[in-house]
Amino acid sequence: MIIRQESMFSYEEILNFQKETQLELILSQLDFTKIRIALGTSREKRGPKGYFAEDMLSALIAMHLEKISTVKKLVQHLTENPALRYACGFNVLGKVPSESTFSRFQDQLACSIELEELFFELVLKAKEMNLIEGKNLCIDSSKLSAYEASVPRSKLNDDGMSANWGAKRDTNGNMINWFGYKIHAVCDSVSELPVEILITPASNYDSTVLKPLLEKLKVDYEDEFSPEYITMDSGYDSTDNYTQVTDTFCAKPIIALNNRRSYAPPEGMNDDYEPICSAGYPLTYYGKDGDYLKFRCPHVTGQCDCPFGSSWCSSSDYGYVIKLNWKKDPRYLGYPYRGSKEWKEVYKSRTSIERLFSRLKEKLSLDNVRSRGINKVRMHALISSITLIAATLAVN
Repeated sequence: MIIRQESMFSYEEILNFQKETQLELILSQLDFTKIRIALGTSREKRGPKGYFAEDMLSALIAMHLEKISTVKKLVQHLTENPALRYACGFNVLGKVPSESTFSRFQDQLACSIELEELFFELVLKAKEMNLIEGKNLCIDSSKLSAYEASVPRSKLNDDGMSANWGAKRDTNGNMINWFGYKIHAVCDSVSELPVEILITPASNYDSTVLKPLLEKLKVDYEDEFSPEYITMDSGYDSTDNYTQVTDTFCAKPIIALNNRRSYAPPEGMNDDYEPICSAGYPLTYYGKDGDYLKFRCPHVTGQCDCPFGSSWCSSSDYGYVIKLNWKKDPRYLGYPYRGSKEWKEVYKSRTSIERLFSRLKEKLSLDNVRSRGINKVRMHALISSITLIAATLAVN
């Protein structure tokens, strides 16, 4: 007969001796006060079936972090793993929430604004710690497949809230189609952390979502963000979007041209929308003077060997010079000038938002939507984003 020596410490005391897990470090960065107040009127009143709201949300964060695919498997993990129960705040020897309990809690959480406020608080905390710089913000969207079954286009509920069919080119230029939603995000190019997200049906064009996305960013953070650049790919190329960026934030729009939406270039420009001389050569960009961009003769600056020489356009040894007001048409003549080194360097940072989406999907289960409806998809995206920012704060 074997008599097991009893431990002199309780289970909780033993866990306190251990190094904090990744989940515990992330949860330590989160303030659940507002969620506790919103989903329970008093300390004694608990969530569904007698569980505290912060414990239920901690379990959902653990689900994203541990890449647990379904709520059913989450319940199984909680049942079999006392350390996970303890980290989430549940009683180590007690019962864990059922699937239906988690479902009711998700219904409550999806209809509240406290989860989004928690996201904003973490963004501001990261900004105070200088993790988020805010000088260059990048904007893009990514697909999210719906959990509900797809329906034919003829039977779609096109109310602006329900799942819909979408089409988008991937990073290799291939056209992909899916049924579901889009996540539109604003990302800080330095930290590669999200600062704003918006969920729409997949049928919404990126270009049309920019205005509500920027206005939401302005309202949610008031004057906390004053970006110098806002960078986007060619999907956002429209005259209205250039104006929207300059009017909302007084920032410089860095947007790639979309030639498929263009007609013949304006007079005095080539197919790449570069100012040209009378001989047809692109003029050399030579800096900015107030609101005007300065261009010089390419023969004089050594950019080409014009058979007519510089005297064809000007009698001056300095060569032909033209100044164009970039504010009159920021799409064709934005500042920094599209052909300049500065513009190209800033535009390179746009890949930060692609890495953000990749990180959220591969590491934090963003693309594993397991709930129906746009509000629950928004809740799902917020939990992934909150987990990412909290993890970054914990590391720093």
